[in-house]
Amino acid sequence: MNPHLILRVVSKLLIPMIVVFGFYVQFHGDYGPGGGFQAGVIIAVSVILYALIFGIEEAQKAVPPNVARIGAATGVLIYAGVGVATLFLPFAGEAVNFLDYDALHPDQGHHSGQHYGILLIELGVLTTVASVMLAIFYAFAGRVPDIPDEEW
Repeated sequence: MNPHLILRVVSKLLIPMIVVFGFYVQFHGDYGPGGGFQAGVIIAVSVILYALIFGIEEAQKAVPPNVARIGAATGVLIYAGVGVATLFLPFAGEAVNFLDYDALHPDQGHHSGQHYGILLIELGVLTTVASVMLAIFYAFAGRVPDIPDEEW
């Protein structure tokens, strides 16, 4: 019998709930504390937990390091892309500023562009933070120790 059987079974139940909680924090960030950074860390922690239980090789099969690197760049592009889009979208005939979300949906009375802008920005932050956390974890976990285990 595998000595880590209980850990493996419990983690298979917990990891999906951790990811769902991360998305809850992401989409609840518009209305209360939380948002992209916290959600990104929570989602990255679910992959790190998977790596600690099942091994780094299995985690890298599930989320390859290249996906983490591409995700980090994609998140920054989403964030910056929203800002650049707000610069070029006309808003009631007047100039707008970088990340002026009202230009995304120019409904004068309700500021619905603010909601869309926050969601997109937080999605970019989520993608960047989760990817960078995983890339850092993969970099440190993949290192060969300088001191062999026998010398400890």
